[in-house]
Amino acid sequence: MHHILSARDFGKNFQWGVAIAAAQNEGAAGEDGKGASIWDAFAKRPGKIRGGGRPTTGCDFYHRYKDDLLLVKALGFTVFRFSLSWARILPDGTGKVNKEGIAFYHKVIDECLKLGLIPYVTLYHWDLPQELQKKGGWANYFINKWFNRFVTVCAEAYGDKVKNWIIINEPFGFTSLGYMIGRHAPGKTGLENFLPAIYHTSLAQAEGGRIIRNLVPYAHIGTAFSFSQVVPHSDKKEDLAAANRVDILMNRLFIEPVIGKGYPIDDSFKFLEKLQLHNKAWKFADRLQFDFDFIGLQYYFPVVIKYNPLVPYVQATEVNAKSRKVPHTAMGWEINADSFYRTIKRIWLYGGVKEIVITENGAAFKDEVKNGIINDTERIDYFRHHLKAVLKAKREGVNIKGYFAWTLMDNFEWSEGYTKRFGLVHVDFKTQLRTIKNSGYWWRDFLNG
Repeated sequence: MHHILSARDFGKNFQWGVAIAAAQNEGAAGEDGKGASIWDAFAKRPGKIRGGGRPTTGCDFYHRYKDDLLLVKALGFTVFRFSLSWARILPDGTGKVNKEGIAFYHKVIDECLKLGLIPYVTLYHWDLPQELQKKGGWANYFINKWFNRFVTVCAEAYGDKVKNWIIINEPFGFTSLGYMIGRHAPGKTGLENFLPAIYHTSLAQAEGGRIIRNLVPYAHIGTAFSFSQVVPHSDKKEDLAAANRVDILMNRLFIEPVIGKGYPIDDSFKFLEKLQLHNKAWKFADRLQFDFDFIGLQYYFPVVIKYNPLVPYVQATEVNAKSRKVPHTAMGWEINADSFYRTIKRIWLYGGVKEIVITENGAAFKDEVKNGIINDTERIDYFRHHLKAVLKAKREGVNIKGYFAWTLMDNFEWSEGYTKRFGLVHVDFKTQLRTIKNSGYWWRDFLNG
């Protein structure tokens, strides 16, 4: 008999979750004392967000959290991962604490606990207060003082109820897109922004971990990295070297300091020399290290890289999935579950990683509503294959403790605005009507199977 994959295969204590982020879901942008975030400001700049979308309303999770958490419960998940909006808690980033902001997350956490959902709280999911960005944001040396205060306020407010903490979401994502390429908020470019942002983020990650460890008894502390297998386009020396440079940035740059290896060293990559010099990082290598209880692994796609002398510093470009005629999502991202398996194995084989939680994995497709039904078979296939990859790694001895699907519902997808849908639940952004997609029902059956 053909064995149908079910949640039972992963063992009794495996944690199944679904994830969202404050800036993408909450809306209520100026309500109840919330300050502006860099995404509120960035979205006002013409041409920055596809379709002109803004995070002002999002999915209105701020007002609908009770119903949305009932959906999480109904679909059979046991973990709800969400983020705290820094500007909702400290509207100016520093200074006065906003009581209504604190109260809102208490309500969300209490509702989770009432429903038997385990709250996993992300402290920083890309929505820096705009007031701090005016002072340079992650490129300003003082960001570490500001971030430590934010973490302290959150730990003291929620530490008795919340035991699972994720310090920072995808440091490479927001530092490269926000402070080097300028495609994401705050839209900064150049090494003079990128180099300090890398260092300050590495420091924040470790310091944040130490603060939670200090203030929250029995805390289970992690931080979440995006990883992509980097594949050279050919066996040519130039392509191999280009792929290596991209791999250093995408995969090694933030995890290696955490596990005590310091920043990657590669004499052929001048960028790293600049990073070392700029940050005098060897002096502070021990401050970048923290013994996390788990590493959050976020995986979406592999990248194929070829040498391109015209691209500054990295001298590499991606060969996109479309041109290679391989299966891909609506984001143009290659679908490759084997690559996911290899990525999990690689992170585990580093050593120094005690436990892995897949804190995000999912896919955007062009979902069509027909008679109130969204039959997103491609998304179901995506999950099925990627879960098999997790199971294979787990059976080979990788200590994987959980898997969180991205995402509960369609939302504000950063610079793609409302044009790309990753949800298990469809959202009509005009009416805020929720409709469970067939992938949502598939998850319910899988989790109850």
